[in-house]
Amino acid sequence: MEWETGKIKGFSGKNLINLENGSLKKVKVNPFSKYPSHLHHNKTEFIYVLDGNPTITIGQNNYKGEKDDFFILPNSIKHSIENLTDSECFLIVGAVNI
Repeated sequence: MEWETGKIKGFSGKNLINLENGSLKKVKVNPFSKYPSHLHHNKTEFIYVLDGNPTITIGQNNYKGEKDDFFILPNSIKHSIENLTDSECFLIVGAVNI
């Protein structure tokens, strides 16, 4: 399975599950890349850190992620993902539509 370039520079993914009520993908975050703050009214997302040290922002809180950390991104709360390191991060990102 090839990496698909995302709509945000520095992010690419591999779709693992894509259903009407949710999705799951493996995401690669290049060094010094940021997915801007955004929110979803119709889904809750989650992130599992496979490798690397992403910064996950949920609302006003910043979290320094590391391998095996798990984050829940509730619907209607702004969130972002940033890689402030010089190494790639690998994540599992999923969503459940509500």
